[in-house]
Amino acid sequence: MGIVYADDYLLHGTDYHPERKERLEATISLLEKEKVLSKLLKISPRKATAEEITRGHSLEYLQMIEKSSDVGETHLDADTYLNQYTYDVALLAAGGGLEALDRVMSKQGQVFVLARPPGHHAEYQAGMGFCIFNNIAIAAETAKIKYGLKRILIVDWDVHHGNGTQNAFYEDPSVLFFSIHQSPGYPSSGSLREIGQEKGRGYTINFPISPGCSDTDYQEVFSEILLPVARKFKPELVLISAGQDAHTNDPLASMRLTLAGYRWMTKQLKKIATENCAGRIVLFLEGGYDLKALSESILVVLDELAGWGIDLGREKPNPASDLNSVKERIVTLKKILTPIWF
Repeated sequence: MGIVYADDYLLHGTDYHPERKERLEATISLLEKEKVLSKLLKISPRKATAEEITRGHSLEYLQMIEKSSDVGETHLDADTYLNQYTYDVALLAAGGGLEALDRVMSKQGQVFVLARPPGHHAEYQAGMGFCIFNNIAIAAETAKIKYGLKRILIVDWDVHHGNGTQNAFYEDPSVLFFSIHQSPGYPSSGSLREIGQEKGRGYTINFPISPGCSDTDYQEVFSEILLPVARKFKPELVLISAGQDAHTNDPLASMRLTLAGYRWMTKQLKKIATENCAGRIVLFLEGGYDLKALSESILVVLDELAGWGIDLGREKPNPASDLNSVKERIVTLKKILTPIWF
């Protein structure tokens, strides 16, 4: 079990923004406190090249980020900032994902990329939602090009829809993209009927889940939709957009996931990877803005993958929300996907 991390990831930052360096500082601090940091293989990131970045973005966008970062602190939109370090740090975030990919493909196992800025909202020609380069999309494209993979599963459990990742693979049957996300909520995409198009029809699966849903609701969606489809897809690699902002304590969302929920989702995806691709998983840090909830959730995910047996004493799942919308949407989505998967 490894992590990608570098202190340079702290340089992209500003004091007023929820996506700030303290997210990583709190995580590393907890890993040290629980005496597991020394058990992790520490992988140093490298900067992604222009050729690698343009597997997920236009060259014009890459050049724009470089020029904008040179200006100093500025914004791409109301939510997404840059400072004088952002361009280099964003290259390092994308490159960290590529280093993780190489390690997983050569030695199997799992790697968590503890990088920032995050990536899953970044579009081909636009950064948004705190994201600069789409780290997970760049890694998936590289896995296809460098390793010849034909079936890559991307699971996005961040509380916000991974619009950038979806759009990167919307017509691509080699990537099965699954997102479970709060709806209504930013960025107002990811409806049940967004299932891909052309050859990619059925290879995008969205489950917009109502505010207030909890562990057992997520488990039902995974059990009824994601897991059976993933087993039919038989992925050669599992990538996870691991945002921890669906946690019940997160200030930017209204979900009720607990540490038990993150452990359970990790356990299921580890099973899928073990059954199909020698356990190969790369996780990418996305959201998560309560420092305690974020760091503890990451610890639980790592523990489930590594099998250390850590018990934080707070892993009691929240009961089901009793919202009929979850069961109704499962029925609706199964009908939509029946010609392809059910």
